[in-house]
Amino acid sequence: MTGLEVLTTLFIFIVGVVVLAVFFMFIMDSSQSKDAIRHNYPVIGRFRELFTRLGEFFRQYFFALDREEMPFNRAERDWIYKSAKGKNNTHPFGSTRNLNLVGCPIFVNCAFPRLDEEASDPPAVEFGPYTAHPYRAKSIINISAMSYGSLSKPAVKALSRGAALAGCYMNTGEGGLAPYHLEGGCDIIFQMGTAKYGCRDEAGVLDEKKLKTIADKPEVKMIEVKLAQGAKPGKGGILPAAKVTREIAKIRAIPVGKPSISPNRHPEIDNVSELLDFIERVRRVTGLPTGFKTVMGAYGWVDDLCDEIEKRGIESAPDFITLDGGEGGTGAAPMSLMDNVGLPLKQALPMLTDILERRGLRDRIKVIAAGKLVTPAEVAWAYCAGADVVNTARGFMFSIGCIQALRCHTNNCPTGVTTHKKSLQGGLDPKVKAPQVASYVEKMRKDVAMIAHSCGAAHARNLKRFHVRIQQEDGTSVPLDQLLARSRPLAPHEYAKEN
Repeated sequence: MTGLEVLTTLFIFIVGVVVLAVFFMFIMDSSQSKDAIRHNYPVIGRFRELFTRLGEFFRQYFFALDREEMPFNRAERDWIYKSAKGKNNTHPFGSTRNLNLVGCPIFVNCAFPRLDEEASDPPAVEFGPYTAHPYRAKSIINISAMSYGSLSKPAVKALSRGAALAGCYMNTGEGGLAPYHLEGGCDIIFQMGTAKYGCRDEAGVLDEKKLKTIADKPEVKMIEVKLAQGAKPGKGGILPAAKVTREIAKIRAIPVGKPSISPNRHPEIDNVSELLDFIERVRRVTGLPTGFKTVMGAYGWVDDLCDEIEKRGIESAPDFITLDGGEGGTGAAPMSLMDNVGLPLKQALPMLTDILERRGLRDRIKVIAAGKLVTPAEVAWAYCAGADVVNTARGFMFSIGCIQALRCHTNNCPTGVTTHKKSLQGGLDPKVKAPQVASYVEKMRKDVAMIAHSCGAAHARNLKRFHVRIQQEDGTSVPLDQLLARSRPLAPHEYAKEN
């Protein structure tokens, strides 16, 4: 046979296979009743599902403008990508951001900004002054809670090594302490979730010996008791069965290949008194600064917590509160919780710091802010609003290659960040990605300092509420301190008087 005859035969064969496949799909679609579209429009109706799946990718690359996408737009992602790779991320021809949107922060530059030689590095923040091993956090930006299990092995390795290069700390997330967290030698915040992974017995109850073993590792600097997280306040963590490998099951002490769903709260903690009891128990066992992570909704309990601290003494206070915004986080979560439950950080952070200030506990209890703080302006805003330290998770995911494919919960992450499939992890080399993590931190520090100096502050932790104005509906902007004074949360006695 000649080459032309071979190609002709192959073409006829392929056409025949296609026609046969279309025929069988037609029979299958027209005879089923589960999908009305496919029944009424056999074969063609299948394209609806395909286009629905592909729609988010077409929007991201072809149709959405730089500032349109959610949860993070192209402009934000590009800033992180360029920063992580050490590229120039300046922009020409003016801002593409709509500065007239309600809620938009506008930093107030002073007439005579700080000279470079007048600026200074932010002082370290001390946690746990009454503990055996206080911790001094130097970095203004740190890696927020992401578990090994939710993240892949190379992703955790890259973040650990990068954090060590950058001099920032890394939060383990609630999935236990993995050897990959320790690999880089960075400072570690161990998070204890409601399932107590890594420090639990077979029944899921806190095992103090296991907790002590974790706390004795020199890299572990603080313990964070997780009450709630932004993605799903009021619901425990979710690890799909596909991600529960033999190694992860061993680290967490859970069955292999079965979904792991944490309780929606710690059984031992049902009120502020029990919360302080539990924090004191953990602090006694570990000797480390101990605090808790939560999401603000109701806020009356914070005053109740302050009342209980006043009864017991200042030493009984949690060493820190990590405040997560209700905007949703890295973990997969029910849309009803992610979209509708928990106050956004822009409301919650000033509310919390105001209550602690009013009760005289602001210096004793440090506040760590987390929740979509991925660019310098957002981090600077958090310091203006009262944060002592800022964490981000998704910013660091972008720095190691995340493309916002929204496949985190499927074990099919195309960049290897949130999958345990070896075939998808090949492009995530910790040796390559770790310097990108450090570069992102360095660029963040530099640009936040630039905002601070423009406002006349010596460093980020000198930023105050009057340094930022918030855009209003009438087209004017109001200083954050004045705006918050109008909407200050009522103290219990004031609430009783009004009602």
